[in-house]
Amino acid sequence: MNPTSLVLALLCLASLPGLAAGETERPNLLFVIADDCTFRDIGTYGGQAHTPNMDRLARQGMKFDACFQTAPMCSPTRHSIYTGLYPVKSGAWPNHTFAYDHVKSIVHHLQPLGYRVALNGKSHVGPRKVFPFETSSNRSGKQSESIIDFDAVDELLADSAENEKPFALFACSNEPHTPWNKGKEFREHYQADQLKLRPYMVDTPDTREAYVNYLAEISFFDQEVGRLLELLEKHGHAEDTLVMVVSEQGNNFPFAKWSCYDAGLQSAMLVRWPGRVKPGSTTDAMVEYVDITPTFVQAAGGTPAEDLDGRSFLDLLEGKTDTHKDHVFGLQTTRGIYHGPDHYGIRSIRDERYKLILNLDPDATFFNSINRTPWFKSWEQRAGQGDEHAQWVLGRFAKRPAVEFYDLAADPHEIKNLAEDPTQAERIAAMKKQLHAWMESQGDKGTATEMAAYTRMLSGNADYKAWAKEHGSPSKPKPNRKN
Repeated sequence: MNPTSLVLALLCLASLPGLAAGETERPNLLFVIADDCTFRDIGTYGGQAHTPNMDRLARQGMKFDACFQTAPMCSPTRHSIYTGLYPVKSGAWPNHTFAYDHVKSIVHHLQPLGYRVALNGKSHVGPRKVFPFETSSNRSGKQSESIIDFDAVDELLADSAENEKPFALFACSNEPHTPWNKGKEFREHYQADQLKLRPYMVDTPDTREAYVNYLAEISFFDQEVGRLLELLEKHGHAEDTLVMVVSEQGNNFPFAKWSCYDAGLQSAMLVRWPGRVKPGSTTDAMVEYVDITPTFVQAAGGTPAEDLDGRSFLDLLEGKTDTHKDHVFGLQTTRGIYHGPDHYGIRSIRDERYKLILNLDPDATFFNSINRTPWFKSWEQRAGQGDEHAQWVLGRFAKRPAVEFYDLAADPHEIKNLAEDPTQAERIAAMKKQLHAWMESQGDKGTATEMAAYTRMLSGNADYKAWAKEHGSPSKPKPNRKN
């Protein structure tokens, strides 16, 4: 072939569909999320849970030590991940709710780039027009089985390999969400009397038994991660897939889920991407769940939409930078949670070292479904018997000051409130200003936004009639009771 013919042939090949510049380098995307899992409990993060698959993934990729979400509840969290928007802006700030109809999700961003976008397992987002995922879930009803449908995953990966079409799979576990009734095969890794409890927990036999069940269920989730990675290997996708595993918000013990403490808002994040992410690397750069959608879009060869709250951290993954954000934000809307107070709004801002929390209803008493558990009742019994630590824990759980401020370097469990420390006054004022500016940018009016959450949950949403029955109509809510 003469030089002119060779050039023409190459130009023809370059113009063929599927061989556009950079298209063959587009990664498949596998996103795996736990459900109500405190990051500190995972073995990879120094916790007591036996997690060999996540341990191995951390060795193969990058471990994030400063990943955060905005809301410590399932539904707002998942809406943020898939939209790249903070909860109030998307419309999904209460739990058990849905995004505004005009919002675009990651499905709309990735499908035009040629991706098959699937969600397998727990959804907890809506409406369908905003989240038109290809969906599948294991509905066998057997407690020993995962909500993730591994047969459907197998078919998706096989089809992708055969047709050379990239996939974006969101594999969403239901573990270790309560009830902690799975993971029995992993209990051998845990001895109740040898577990180390958090300083904000009360040491009772019921607590230790519940903690064993919870940790064993983290191991169940870790097994799910392992099965997904095995399927990637089976279909030849291990080397061309960006894998991201996160832990979602904190567990069902106090001061985690439903709170803006780090145990509720900080998340594990492990990323493996052969040839692009350095194996065994660690970063303390601050990232948020809203950053995931723009990161995936950019990794897929697209340009993230300008109206997203999130920012791509692709450069961080590829080692081109070691920083990302200076601050992360938190929002908890208690109005609408099961067995909770009428309203108890919380907002927070955190930098690398300090955390500011504003409790919008400091005169109210906080309570929720935790109060009904056997282990919490054992805490109440201890407190009634004069146990000072139990009394302190219960008092702190029920009543919180208007302002909390913590030095996370010295106090990672956020025990010592420095809000009245005069040496911190200037820093607190500056962070308050930043937090209020963020709230204003989101259309978050504080208590007024909290009160609107009730109507937001129920308007046009037949799925939550059970909640309405428990709490009454939006115009005349029933008084809540602790038990």
